[in-house]
Amino acid sequence: MWRYLAGGMAALLMVAAGWLLFSSRATSDPVLPPPPPAPLRADTAGDEPAAPVPEATERTREEKRFDRYDKDRDSRITRDEYLVSRRKAFAKLDANGDGRLSFDEWAAKTTAKFAAADRDKSGVMDRAEFATTAVKRKAKPRCVCPQASADDGN
Repeated sequence: MWRYLAGGMAALLMVAAGWLLFSSRATSDPVLPPPPPAPLRADTAGDEPAAPVPEATERTREEKRFDRYDKDRDSRITRDEYLVSRRKAFAKLDANGDGRLSFDEWAAKTTAKFAAADRDKSGVMDRAEFATTAVKRKAKPRCVCPQASADDGN
C-alpha cells in the first residue's frame, strides 16, 4: 500500500516541478505590433500639388457576382436566374434536345476521347494507346535569374 502512496506523491511532485519549470520559462513580455507606415509626402521641392491617386471602386467581389446572376437588376435573384448557367450546361450535353440526359449524352466527351485513343478500333486500349489520354499539362515557366559574374568580387 505504501508503494502506491509513494508513487502517487512522486507523480504529483513531478507534475508540480514540470509546471514550475514551464512557467518560469514563459515570457510575459507583450509582443508589440509593428509601427504604422509613414504617410507618403508630396514632393516639397516643387510648388505643384501632388496628383490625386485614383481610388478603386468599392464594389466587392460578392457584389459583382450577385450582379452577374441578377439579370433583371431588381436586386433579387430568382430561382430561374440562379439556374441559368446550369441550364446552359445541360443544354450543351443534351445532344438530341429531348430534355432528358442519357448516359451516352453525359459521357459523350469521354466516349469520343476513348474512340480517338483506340487507334486500331479493337474496343480496348493497350498501354501505348492509353498513354495518349493523359492530361496535357502546361510547363511551369523557369525562373530566369541573372547569373552572378566572377568580376563583381563576390
